Order: sequence, then C-alpha cells, then structure tokens
Amino acid sequence: MSSSLAQPGLPLVVLCCVMVTLAAIIYRVSSIGRMITAPAAALRGFVQLAAISLILAAALEHLWSSLLVLLVMFGAAAFTSIRRSESGRSGIWLVVPLAVGVGIVVPLCLLTGVVPAQGISIVPVGGIILGGTMTATSLSARRALAALTDRHGEVEAALSLGMTERDARVEVVRPTANDALLPGLDQTRTVGLVTLPGAFVGVLLASGSALQAGAVQILVLAGLLLAQTIAVALTVELVARGSVRRGP
Repeated sequence: MSSSLAQPGLPLVVLCCVMVTLAAIIYRVSSIGRMITAPAAALRGFVQLAAISLILAAALEHLWSSLLVLLVMFGAAAFTSIRRSESGRSGIWLVVPLAVGVGIVVPLCLLTGVVPAQGISIVPVGGIILGGTMTATSLSARRALAALTDRHGEVEAALSLGMTERDARVEVVRPTANDALLPGLDQTRTVGLVTLPGAFVGVLLASGSALQAGAVQILVLAGLLLAQTIAVALTVELVARGSVRRGP
C-alpha cells in the first residue's frame, strides 16, 4: 500500500504546483498578503527537504552521524527559541531547558530499549521531541516576559510587601506556563479524534500496521509531555530569576 503513495514523479510535481498556485491566487484575491508568499515558502521547503533527504540518506547509515544530525537540529531549535522569545542575548539561557527536556526523554527511550539505538529510529523520534520542546520553550519565555511587562505594577506591589524579586516574579509568570503547555496537552487529548499526528501516519504508511503506528505515537506523545513540562518549568524559573529577560 505504501509504495503507491506520494512517489516522486510528474504527477506529484504538477499537483504541488497547482496547489501552491491556487494558494498564491487566494493571497492576491483576498489581499491577505503578498502573492509570492506561498510560492516562496513552498520553494524554500522543497530546497530544505531535498537537502535534508540527501544528508539523511547518508547519515542514518551510522549511529555517530545520526547523533551529529540530531546535534545540528538541536542548534537550529535553540536558535529559533532564542529568536522567538524576544529575549535578546539573555535568551542563550533557553538552551538549558531545551537541553534538559530532550536530554532526559531521548536517553530514557534508548536505555529502555523502546527506541533502538539506530539512526533510523533516533533521528525521527528525537526530532519530534525536539521540535515540540522548542515550541513550548519559546512560547513559555515569550508569554512570561510579556506578563512581566504587562503586570509590572503587581511585581512592584509584591516587592513592597516584602517578597523577594524571584517570588514576586513567579506569581506573575507561573500562570503563563499553562498557555505554553496547552498545545501539547490538546494534541494528546484529541489524538485519533481530531487529527492523526505525523508519527502515526508515517509508521502506518511504512508498515501498514495500525497497532505499531499507535504504539509509536503514544511513545512520542508521552515523551513530548515530559520534555515540554520540564522545559516550561525551567523556562519560567529562569524568567522569574531574571536570567532570561527582554533586551537586545
């Protein structure tokens, strides 16, 4: 069944071009943005996927090269979190929650033998965990810093009552953690009812086994819950202590 799906060739190229062209026309007609936006994004995605496909084809043959690929992915995730958090140079601290979240979940999966110590397994699972943790980390930092700005008066009031700066900040930023974790929680709650996530679909198409696909997906979702929870908790603490703050 999987061999007949999305094979490289002229039909795939034509279909993608048609869909991107229609998206560009809608951009123009509805005036929601520049007409070039969709084609530019599609072209960039094509180039990136073509490059990563060639790299992974060689890298996944060896464990050391697979780990190197995962390290490069981590660097890109850290850079993205720092940029999205709008925390300037202090955003380098966000590497810590990102590293701790992923650094606990992925080794757990490997040590228990649930994920084989092979590149073909480590990179996809590690990449999904890393991507979700990156989103939660950047969202947590961004929301927490915005809360400190919007509710600065509450922090000052808490300080005037004798609270430490860290405790005063925690009272303001702690509620933002729920917002950062909400996308992951919603994905877990609605899996199979609203959407079929990528890991499930990928395994299903590759193996044809719905049971195996479900097992892989629940592993990914549980890993994401743990990694994101750790990362968000640490991010909130870093913001509360002033290590991560708004700035250039």
